Amino acid sequence: MDVDIVCVGFGPATAAFLTHLSRALVDENGQPLAESKAMPGMPPQVICYERADDISFGVSGFVTKGRAIKASFPDLDVSQIPMAAPVSEEKVVYLMDPVGASRKGPGMKAFEKMLGLTAKKDAQAMELPFIPDFMAKHDGFVMSMGQFQQWVGSEVMGSGLVQVWPGSPVAEPLVESRSVKGVRLADQGVDKQGNPEAAYMPGMDIKAQLTVLGDGPYGPVSRQLDRKIGVPEGHHVRDWAVGMKMVVELPENSGLKPGTVLHTIGYPEPEIFGFLYVYPDNIASLGIFVPSWFDSPVRTAYRYLQHWMMHPYLWRHLEGGTMRSWGAKSLQESGKRGEPILAGDGFARIGEGSGSTNVLSNSGVDEAWATGAMLAEAVIELMREGKEFTKENLEQTYVKRRRESWVEEETRIASKARDGFQKGVLPGLIGTGIAGFSKGKLSWPARIKKPYERIPTLEKYYEGKISAEEIEQLRQETQAKGLPLHNALMTRAGWPEIPYDGQLLVSHQDALLMGGKVQAAPGYADHVRFVRPETCEKCRERVCIEACSGQAIMSNPDGGVPVFDREKCIHCGACIWNCSKAHPTDPERTNVEFKAGSGGLHSVEN
Repeated sequence: MDVDIVCVGFGPATAAFLTHLSRALVDENGQPLAESKAMPGMPPQVICYERADDISFGVSGFVTKGRAIKASFPDLDVSQIPMAAPVSEEKVVYLMDPVGASRKGPGMKAFEKMLGLTAKKDAQAMELPFIPDFMAKHDGFVMSMGQFQQWVGSEVMGSGLVQVWPGSPVAEPLVESRSVKGVRLADQGVDKQGNPEAAYMPGMDIKAQLTVLGDGPYGPVSRQLDRKIGVPEGHHVRDWAVGMKMVVELPENSGLKPGTVLHTIGYPEPEIFGFLYVYPDNIASLGIFVPSWFDSPVRTAYRYLQHWMMHPYLWRHLEGGTMRSWGAKSLQESGKRGEPILAGDGFARIGEGSGSTNVLSNSGVDEAWATGAMLAEAVIELMREGKEFTKENLEQTYVKRRRESWVEEETRIASKARDGFQKGVLPGLIGTGIAGFSKGKLSWPARIKKPYERIPTLEKYYEGKISAEEIEQLRQETQAKGLPLHNALMTRAGWPEIPYDGQLLVSHQDALLMGGKVQAAPGYADHVRFVRPETCEKCRERVCIEACSGQAIMSNPDGGVPVFDREKCIHCGACIWNCSKAHPTDPERTNVEFKAGSGGLHSVEN
């Protein structure tokens, strides 16, 4: 099928691109901006393919200054969008360890002593006296990404000028001599290995003058394009995080007003950050970020999320609440350093996968939106002038706009802000502050390790707490039951068992059933593959199992390669960077491959 523009992924960047483009495709008299090359006599034909089963499924709550979003909607009234509110209060809170199981090094203990917390027997938390300007969102708003995307999507599709097709995973880019000619959709009617069955339908080739890649930090199309055309020298994606989150109906006496924003540090482990955003109608979005520099082979986000919620500072607001929805996604934390080739013959990239995230201000949605709006302006300019979507023309319009934008300026300032975390939590916090206050002129120097280089053995991580013999015994017991190992190890290391209440504190399996609403469309091949199974068979850490957000990768009771169940996969992408083994031919990748797939979460709240 021939179209003029094809987009991959309907995230905030693509939503912005289509919002601005649809406004300009025809004038007030209905005359097209330019004539379609795919369908002469008609306006340009624009189509977007989205993997999820609806355009608003499986994303997250967010807080933002909203500069780009406000520019796109000058008369925006956030009260018209469900689960949205202006920021009314913002705090950064340092959480102490109330259970004594957190692994804190000498630096963090000294930091707590400096704050005076260790001298107070009843100290549980400390609200920091101020928030640096580079982090503050005082004039912004909190939103549910799902609700916002649904609102934007209805506006875009209501124009009648663009098409958005959910439930349509894109398998690969069509590349000829470094030029992108469109995309190929995923095959349907195949078994889990991709072999044709009775209802087989090969993936359709969508030919386009311009392919817009907005498929996020681990998008299979963008990553395949990187392997075909390369990345800028010195750029790489080695910093990641899993954001594990819930939408919660707060108890009536929570005491939290709409627009409240809490950022936490210090607990359940020093490396793990937390957030809580309060919406109208006593609803909140909350969660934690588990980063790649958390040097642990037991990077479970789910149990750590529950310990975080039960911290006394937070539990006083949450106790008696009810989980409404739950989910997770990976975040590309490399920012500017992870920027790929932004444009070339027939293609342009926008959003988080284009390196737009500001890792200093912990902000990505508005930046992604801004990149989509800038590309739309460039495309409109080229269409008006009758110019082709060549590398030269896209660089003179789109890339030039980005280089002159506030997104570029701020991501450059932030480019080395996280480097200190390669050395530890305290150097990371100090380095972030130095980078912020010096406008990026200073930072804590460090070599950025590949994630799999950071992961120690279980025996090394638990040295002095759990013996190697006991670790092996627990490994064999959990493998025989087909269970992850992290629960047994965390309990043995001193973390208390979770007191399940059936409402807010539920098992991981129940979260999938009650709050995850996970589905997988039939007829597609499995999208998670293990590149070299023999490598998995020898692996002792199996971080892919421990870190899997949906328990979709599980231990094989018979031994050997882990078992993947796509009926539980929420498409967070954690497996591709949490693997502790390198790819056999590419040192920037791991032994897990994440291909195009359908399904995932079915929640417009998350």
